[in-house]
Amino acid sequence: QVRLVESGGGLGQAGDSLRLTCKASRDTITLYDMGWFLQAPGMEREFVARIAWDTGNTYYTYTVKGRFIVSRENTENTVYLQMNNLKPEDQEIYYCAETNQWSEHASEYLNWGPGTKVTVSS
Repeated sequence: QVRLVESGGGLGQAGDSLRLTCKASRDTITLYDMGWFLQAPGMEREFVARIAWDTGNTYYTYTVKGRFIVSRENTENTVYLQMNNLKPEDQEIYYCAETNQWSEHASEYLNWGPGTKVTVSS
């Protein structure tokens, strides 16, 4: 079973940029679409962005479109989430996961990482 580990979270100010990294423990990450989600305390995980394993096609939730960029480096078993022009409402714990469905639904993703916290000050 693959193990995914997120990193890159931290403290930023509004308008700053952060890059999150999701590293997989095996190379078959290349066969899965990858997604990023955020989760507020007591809330369901919300879709942020996803990237197809083969075409590199991407899709974003409307709140981050134009600010965040998801990318992947299959040779490094790594997926990135470049977060630009941070806003206070981006402050949450971010998770990556894999799926064999082109989906925005957290229930269709597997092998969740432990998450990385993003804090944004105004």
